[in-house]
Amino acid sequence: MFSRFIGNKAFYKSVLTLLIPIIIQQFITSFVSLLDNVMVGSLGTEAISAASIANQVMMVFCLAVFGGMSGAGIYGAQFFGKGDMDGMRHTFRFKMYFGVLISAAAVLIYLIFGESFIASFLRGESNGGDLDLTLRSGCNYLYIMLWGLPPFALVQVYAGTLRESGETRAPMFAGICAILTNLFGNWVLIFGNLGAPALGVRGAALATVIAQAVSCLVVLVEARRSGHRYLLAVRRHFRWSRRFVSVYLKKCFPIICNEVLIGLGNMVINIVLGRQPEEAIAALAVLRTLEGLVIGFFAGFSNASSVLVGTEVGAGRLDVAYGRAWRLVYLCQGFIALLGVTLVALHTPILTVMGMRGESFRLAFGMLAIYLAAAVIRMGNWTQNDTFRAAGDATTGTVLEIIFMWLMVLPCVCISGLVLKWPTLAVFALCYVDEPIRYVMMHRHLYKGKWIRPVTPEGRAALSGWKPDREKACAG
Repeated sequence: MFSRFIGNKAFYKSVLTLLIPIIIQQFITSFVSLLDNVMVGSLGTEAISAASIANQVMMVFCLAVFGGMSGAGIYGAQFFGKGDMDGMRHTFRFKMYFGVLISAAAVLIYLIFGESFIASFLRGESNGGDLDLTLRSGCNYLYIMLWGLPPFALVQVYAGTLRESGETRAPMFAGICAILTNLFGNWVLIFGNLGAPALGVRGAALATVIAQAVSCLVVLVEARRSGHRYLLAVRRHFRWSRRFVSVYLKKCFPIICNEVLIGLGNMVINIVLGRQPEEAIAALAVLRTLEGLVIGFFAGFSNASSVLVGTEVGAGRLDVAYGRAWRLVYLCQGFIALLGVTLVALHTPILTVMGMRGESFRLAFGMLAIYLAAAVIRMGNWTQNDTFRAAGDATTGTVLEIIFMWLMVLPCVCISGLVLKWPTLAVFALCYVDEPIRYVMMHRHLYKGKWIRPVTPEGRAALSGWKPDREKACAG
């Protein structure tokens, strides 16, 4: 029974086929991000603070894109499981619309309000040259990064569609090319190597934009090689109808709202944490980099759960989808726990290399320990939410996340940080106060199986009279 509970070889082969390329890409991304911080950090605390703040402002756009892609991915994975290529084409077309529109809107918003957004992260009014320098550097970084928004959105459109059809190597290859380009570009443009001008923070932003363009070019080439020729049928991308758009928006709109509202909530949290001492701000910047390592493993399980569960739901194999769902949640939490233990064991050399000393070292380790303890539950929540979405339930996890973020987490963080002036680590810990509660609620929903809401005829037919059966699920 135990062996049936944990799954068979076919299950793990499917998981690893999707998981390994994504983890490799995300690990390299996180490692290069760490090197980025070291390179930019060598320019001074103002430089690394400016880049960190600008990236946090840009994160709202990134989350909006992820929301749109995830919502459309509900259909993509299920259509692929059914073998419905017309459905895949419609899904891709919607993603293209959304990517173009959200990129244009983001560029306009950041051009108008970008400076105000960055200024809100800085503590109070400028009382010296340091804050003015951080603001100017952050604005320069942000305005250059705007050129990278359209290629970033296109990469998400194409790479997401390829992953939904089980092709993970092409996005991995594109990501690795972009990462190496970014690293080389940083070395040349930040410090003025090979005869290039030393652009400092602006060089880091320019290198990122070039890397996004390279990633977009590579993923387009790989899309053509993969045989998905409709991905490059440009004339067909902009054929649409009101019914087509309305059907997709019913599933996508809640997810888009979720990602945008969560992104705005995280901005508020970072603004509150930005009122902490300088050592805390530096420690937080380092924590966000190390967080990328954890997110890398989570992204692998998230994509694996979306594809492996969504395809089975679309094909009408609901018992298999149900069994895969909770296995993937537990696998994700197990890997995150192992990664957390590793990071804690190696925290001294890691934090020292990243420039942490004295009080900043103490705060960085405290934040890392708190985050890793919460991450086991947090990533379990995220994987469950992505599993629900892939199976057609776009609202349950979304509603819970928004409610708890805005009615519990934000009030706790704002009151403790701005009114009560609690110590930094106490305020930081409250950022995750909702995770255990949501985990229990979502886990009950997971085992009830009501999140299985197919969009394909085969899936809907199989749902009639279906009830969760642990014995049948264990055999899948």
